Amino acid sequence: MIFPSVDPIAFSLGPLVIRWYALAYVAGFVLGRFECMRLARTNPAGPSPELYDAFLTWAVVGVLLGGRLAYILFYNLPNYAAHPIEALEIWHGGMSFHGGMAGVILAALLFTRRHKISFFGFTDLLACVTPIGLGLGRLANFVNGELYGRVTSLPWGIIFPRGGPLPRHPSQIYESVAEGLILLLLMAVLVRTPAMRARTGLLSGLFLVLYGLFRFALEFFREPDAQLGFLFAGATMGQVLCVPMMIAGGVIVAWAGRKSKQKELS
Repeated sequence: MIFPSVDPIAFSLGPLVIRWYALAYVAGFVLGRFECMRLARTNPAGPSPELYDAFLTWAVVGVLLGGRLAYILFYNLPNYAAHPIEALEIWHGGMSFHGGMAGVILAALLFTRRHKISFFGFTDLLACVTPIGLGLGRLANFVNGELYGRVTSLPWGIIFPRGGPLPRHPSQIYESVAEGLILLLLMAVLVRTPAMRARTGLLSGLFLVLYGLFRFALEFFREPDAQLGFLFAGATMGQVLCVPMMIAGGVIVAWAGRKSKQKELS
């Protein structure tokens, strides 16, 4: 299959160029905000919907700064060390989900301290809406013809403009479905389960574990970044960064379960 001809530029307003990638970020933040507020209304004992509304700006800053900084440090440090001004040129791409997630976690930590509310009580709902942005972002990667997969002989393999003459896995679509749609549906079921929602921190931990598992598995279909290639034992940087995420998620899940059990016994 030949890569579909989709203009990465959605529209222009004079000299201002609006790309689908940017719109995916905007849509992810906006839809995530509304869904967080909707979920918050179903639990009057938890953080108020207004807090999630106020957190939107914090989340945007956390994603952009964390995502960009992590990409620079883990994916292309030599290039940015030689050309530091390029670190500011985010319109050329170069964002890391793991870094963006770390940025949002830090922002949530500062935000919850400022408002004197439970950190995990707040992040549990954030975890449930994060797949919205993930799914849209991967679709935007596909439109850009970037982050494509490894060479394949499967009938749905696509010849990407920047991927050479051989068909490749549309790994962006795989990730959009798994990390976006499927993970969103799983979290939607979990958050609607009273036993799950009652265990503060459980949803946050499960999101880290589930995303890590999906991303780790799908990295086997994705072409590693050209400047990095494969790391030790054939692992990719994405897989390496998923390991501490899954470990942290598992620790949080165990902590949430133990804390809930102690509460039942007291």
